[in-house]
Amino acid sequence: MGELTPSLAAETKALKEAYDALNRNDIPAFFQILDPQIELILPADFPGGGSYQGLEAVKAHLSLHRGNWAEGSCEAERFVVAGNRIIVFAHVRVRLKDETEWREGDIADVFTFRDGKAIQYRTFADSRQALEWARVSASDAN
Repeated sequence: MGELTPSLAAETKALKEAYDALNRNDIPAFFQILDPQIELILPADFPGGGSYQGLEAVKAHLSLHRGNWAEGSCEAERFVVAGNRIIVFAHVRVRLKDETEWREGDIADVFTFRDGKAIQYRTFADSRQALEWARVSASDAN
């Protein structure tokens, strides 16, 4: 596991492009990778944490929260393929509109794909939990 497989090469490329789009505030381009029935699951302690079902609900949530950024980025640093899932290890550095201080940290997003589209998008604050959830050993992920 952890090797880029030909079956997910296109999806990995699309995810790289999606994160680039997010960082230039091109929200519609980010959504191109998502299935209409996408499920977004965020940790309960994240702003707006919880579960969102369907493209419109996910669009509304992400647009609202990305819209609070005065400046910042979510830089995808590494991609690990695990079956029909891709784990994206990212560094987030954001300054919100009503704040002067920066917020930053590392997250792991796990995208589950079917027929070239992400059907589930799950965020973890702890990369080890993301690997465990995707059934990838830490040694396989390196």
